[in-house]
Amino acid sequence: MKRILCYGDSNTFGTGPMTTLADDPIHDKATRWAGVMAAELGDGWDVIVEGLPGRTTVFDDPVEGEYRNGLRSFRAILESHRPIDLLIVKLGTNDLKQRFNLGPQDVALGVARLLLEARKLEIVDRMLVICPAPVKERGDLAEIFRGAEARAVGLPAQMERFAGENGAAFLDAGAHIEVDDLDGVHLSSDAHGILGRAVADKVRAIFG
Repeated sequence: MKRILCYGDSNTFGTGPMTTLADDPIHDKATRWAGVMAAELGDGWDVIVEGLPGRTTVFDDPVEGEYRNGLRSFRAILESHRPIDLLIVKLGTNDLKQRFNLGPQDVALGVARLLLEARKLEIVDRMLVICPAPVKERGDLAEIFRGAEARAVGLPAQMERFAGENGAAFLDAGAHIEVDDLDGVHLSSDAHGILGRAVADKVRAIFG
């Protein structure tokens, strides 16, 4: 049986579109993209989901907590699920919050730093980077992500570049789906389904 570890943020965890910051809608496991991918792949695949809302690539969040830094817990999570046949990293959305003021290359380099860590440990066989669908400045999250639409221009190209340089496959989620207009960040159930099927196709291609 092949093991896939999905390392991501709220859209991997399953947070649904939010009306206000106090909302906490959660899609069920079968609806989330990783659950759809697992169903598409069928028997012979062990899909493990490690999604944390607010998770960045490698940056401490001074507002939401340092533990949301994706690098801090990365090694422990990898080693607790080893050996890993495929590591899927789907991060970058939270790096675009205006409090970080990062451009596309810095966000992509944050993902690359995680790939370097995974390669160093030698417990991951193959890797896939998924660039998140572009953020829209909408609803109650608009102020948190103020300027994100402009800052993210060119992000897929940067992520693809550094994924390739670190031996990872690449998928641009934005080529398949859009974020929900309600909050401009999270995915509808339909978008999860489309993305899950696209990722399953990519996984099958990676393993031939």
